[in-house]
Amino acid sequence: VTQSFFSKESAEAACDILSQLVNCSLKTLGLISTARPSFMDLPKSHFISALTVVFVNSKSLSSLKIDDTPVDDPSLKVLVANNSDTLKLLKMSSCPHVSPAGILCVADQCHGLRELALNYHLLSDELLLALSSEKHVRLEHLRIDVVSENPGQTHFHTIQKSSWDAFIRHSPKVNLVMYFFLYEEEFDPFFRYEIPATHLYFGRSVSKDVLGRVGMTCPRLVELVVCANGLRPLDEELIRIAERCKNLSAIGLGECEVSCSAFVEFVKMCGGRLSQLSIMEEVLIPDQKYSLEQIHWEVSKHLGRVWFPDMMPTW
Repeated sequence: VTQSFFSKESAEAACDILSQLVNCSLKTLGLISTARPSFMDLPKSHFISALTVVFVNSKSLSSLKIDDTPVDDPSLKVLVANNSDTLKLLKMSSCPHVSPAGILCVADQCHGLRELALNYHLLSDELLLALSSEKHVRLEHLRIDVVSENPGQTHFHTIQKSSWDAFIRHSPKVNLVMYFFLYEEEFDPFFRYEIPATHLYFGRSVSKDVLGRVGMTCPRLVELVVCANGLRPLDEELIRIAERCKNLSAIGLGECEVSCSAFVEFVKMCGGRLSQLSIMEEVLIPDQKYSLEQIHWEVSKHLGRVWFPDMMPTW
């Protein structure tokens, strides 16, 4: 069952339906608020009561998507008590009532969990070590949302390198996807040592210095998307990423600046493995070697296929 909800009223109706599923064993449950998180507007007890009915009566729940809901630690304990042998996927980003201890309980008991999505404040050394235990299957997908709601007021803890090392030894093929929505001064704890990130998305402005650290600390990187950077060219940073991130196959650049020469060199170093190259035309700065007209041919040559920069719509 996957349902999308647009309002508080429809979320209330969903809870009423879930409360009636006393003789129904679900394998998949997805609760999706398509606009603002409508489940968060409900009385917490109403939502928890309905969810508990599902957890208790579903003895073989394998997939659970409960992003932006008031789920809490006690209800996760009920989930574990009834579905620990079958749960394979858990997506619970933006669940403010869950603590690191709550998600650790899930990882400790649900040894078949293969996909997990959560906010960074729930990530801990203990969680990574639990996911790396001999009893636990190899994780296939871990998504972490690193979000700052209040500039300068959110403290971001540091995960020890030894915890990441243990995690990647246990799950060497895992996709580690990280979404960053931070302000520049909040990046200090991140990219200080090697981490096994494969996909990085920077949704707000990210500094030249941080992107330089990405090239030094993310050798497994497969995809990089930078929405904005400012007006300092990223020439050296892109070249470093091409040198050190040998698996990079997709890159997207929005409000950034890169000289045409550096961009051609970047593409030349990566070659045909760049299956996705999404660069706004405004990003590319013509220089003595290449004009915007010339860069199309040069990049196409190194990619082995026809390529054009993306154009800003003119409506």
